[in-house]
Amino acid sequence: MRATPDDHPRATELLRRAIEAHAGERIPLDTLLQPLQRRAFGFLLILLAVPNFMPVAIGIGGVMGVGVIALGVQMAAGLEQPWLPRWLGRRTLSRAALLRFLQRIAPATRWLERACRPRLPGLTQRPLTVLSGVVMLVLGLLLALPLPFTNYLFGGLLLAFAFALIERDGALLLGIWLATLASLAASATLSRALLELLRSYF
Repeated sequence: MRATPDDHPRATELLRRAIEAHAGERIPLDTLLQPLQRRAFGFLLILLAVPNFMPVAIGIGGVMGVGVIALGVQMAAGLEQPWLPRWLGRRTLSRAALLRFLQRIAPATRWLERACRPRLPGLTQRPLTVLSGVVMLVLGLLLALPLPFTNYLFGGLLLAFAFALIERDGALLLGIWLATLASLAASATLSRALLELLRSYF
């Protein structure tokens, strides 16, 4: 029997439910993530991916990359949901700002939700979650590297990764694994070219 929408709520609906379930004006981060369980990895990835598309200070990729690396290490270690230091988990977020954030990213999320659906479930479960963690770690490292014009690319991969985890889409996850491998090879080639260019000037 096919799953109904109530059996498998979409990513943004899950996030909206988690936000609206809290009556206060501000929501502690750990309170927001707790009902999402393993899907909390995907929600945190969205938070880390979106700033890479914004015209903010140079170096944002390095900051976001460190967060992605931390998530990747935890997933590779087999954690069921992200662990946050107490000081970070107690940080509060504005309920209204979170709802505006969901509204702002709605065009991209609607497209991703149309493309995503539960497929190849074995790829989204243990032991292959370890591989997903390793891939996430590699993407974090690539994002943190000072490579020009790559934030959009890696931010896009992270956003797709987030939806693959939340929607349990193993087919999309497989595509992200392969795209990350290709990105790693391309980044290595670009890094070598940049080093040779710098050597030619000095």
